[in-house]
Amino acid sequence: MLRNTIACCLLALVPGMALMAQNNIPPVFAGDEELFREDILTRTYITPKQVFWTSSATSVRDAQLLLKPNTGQSDIFASGMCQLVNKGSDKASVILDFGKEIHGGLKIVISTVSPARTPVFRVRFGESVSETCSELNTTTSLVETGSNEVMDLKNNTATNDHAMRDMELTCPYYGSIEIGSTGYRFVRLDLLTDDMLVNLKEVTAILRYRDIPYEGSFNCSDQRLNDIWMTGAYTVHLNMQEYIWDGIKRDRLIWLGDMHPETSTISYVFGEDESVYSSLDLAVKQYPLPNYFNGMSAYSMWYLIMQYDWYMHFGNIDFLRKHGDYIKGLVDLIDTKVDAEGNDELGGGRFLDWPSSPNEKGVHSGYRALIVWAMNDAAKLCRILGDEPQAKKAEAIVARLNKKIMPSNNLKQAEGLMAIAGLKSAEDAAKAILEGGPKGFSTFYGYYMLQALAMDGKYAEALDIISKFWGGMLDLGATTFWEDFNLDWVDNVGRIDEFVPAGKKDIHGDFGAYCYPGFRHSFCHGWASGPTAWMSQHVLGIEPLEPGCRKVSVKPHLGNLEWAEGTCPTPMGNIYVKHVRQADGSVKSTIKAPKGVKVVK
Repeated sequence: MLRNTIACCLLALVPGMALMAQNNIPPVFAGDEELFREDILTRTYITPKQVFWTSSATSVRDAQLLLKPNTGQSDIFASGMCQLVNKGSDKASVILDFGKEIHGGLKIVISTVSPARTPVFRVRFGESVSETCSELNTTTSLVETGSNEVMDLKNNTATNDHAMRDMELTCPYYGSIEIGSTGYRFVRLDLLTDDMLVNLKEVTAILRYRDIPYEGSFNCSDQRLNDIWMTGAYTVHLNMQEYIWDGIKRDRLIWLGDMHPETSTISYVFGEDESVYSSLDLAVKQYPLPNYFNGMSAYSMWYLIMQYDWYMHFGNIDFLRKHGDYIKGLVDLIDTKVDAEGNDELGGGRFLDWPSSPNEKGVHSGYRALIVWAMNDAAKLCRILGDEPQAKKAEAIVARLNKKIMPSNNLKQAEGLMAIAGLKSAEDAAKAILEGGPKGFSTFYGYYMLQALAMDGKYAEALDIISKFWGGMLDLGATTFWEDFNLDWVDNVGRIDEFVPAGKKDIHGDFGAYCYPGFRHSFCHGWASGPTAWMSQHVLGIEPLEPGCRKVSVKPHLGNLEWAEGTCPTPMGNIYVKHVRQADGSVKSTIKAPKGVKVVK
């Protein structure tokens, strides 16, 4: 049975599979059960959607046979297979397109070869066509530039950092081999062995993912917004591996400061998923106090914000109590870093997101707003945990910080944080954010700019920015959202699903900065999913008012939409809403909430 969720993302290419626990282990391992670790992910094979390119008709024959779903089993015969032929200077190469970005590896099945010896292939995974044709850089290094680090990649920007995506592989004949663990959509195979014929039976992708339903949904009168909502949901789904990652090609790590858009999207799409708990638990073990998460003080602020938001959605008091000492200890640590005049010395770098980094004054302002936001949430968490003195300590930190409110220096990231933290009126922040439309937006902090616009009632304007900015990636062939994007890049560029036309720039290879220049740029980054959570929260209008969604507000904001409907997960079941604009401009709502959820309109 197909899960409608994964089918939506993969166009019905992926059959649903039950998540199988390792309950039954072979008897020969009796007594060694503690050595086993359950694989919480599932896997399935995906046949290529198209043969994008072949080197020549003589070197690659019957390539379309690779698009036929097959058995995964090698055969002793050679009929009905793609043939790769290296003869003289004519070399066999093929690029396959799997239709969507995926996380996982590749299975290659070979029948007969002539002469009978193991063939060698070069395999290149790519998030874009051009990445599969890039040359690997082997001289990467980090270069310090002020408070930031950038990659010095000399001439080439394609790397094997974090995941192997360019390698030589010796393959068996009359057999199969599975390789790779990365994020990709395209694969290029080059037969390297001279004077050889290979009967290639199959090249299938191996999708590794959490087999979980999309409890939340979103549908409205603007299909572009529907596509953006689902793309954001799918981007996060791919990054929900054993833990929540930043990216599936690069940054396959737990970065606490980058996770808040992901946990927000998980709240509205997947519900109370174990990956959030395991990621926060592991992060606390990795960075015990007085360390900051990932060595960055701002990331410890995001931890507090995530804890409060997650508790409001799911009300898991046991998990909150488990982290209670850490939460209160973090308040103690911050208390020692803010003096009586409101000066702070948190250290650990002042980082918001990469695009904001050149604006040091703006980053400083936004950074302090982030501390205020986090300490306000910390006070609420401490009260929930029954520690009033610690709550008052957090509030006293806020009072000291508010003695020195810094100007945003025209940084939209800072404007969004200042509005959320109550340091600036939403009206003034929205005015600054809307200056130039999507100009100055980023895939990460764009979420907080959108939140500030919502605070000022600028819903139509926010939806327009979502359509232009996040939709701009879809226009270039994206099937997941990117680590960074700038609308200034789109003039005279090629799409990611084509060879770059003559005279145009490469949207992947020619752009990117800091730690993500060119092909190192991740095209599936969970922090870019903000519009998914934002549209569920503000267009559908569903927002928790009491922990565990015991009471929720349903106040739709359609902007210029004619209608919107969808679902939102709660611990008691899914809320369903449908909002339709009437002839007089009013909105008629249909709301179905599970037992135990009180709805406030």
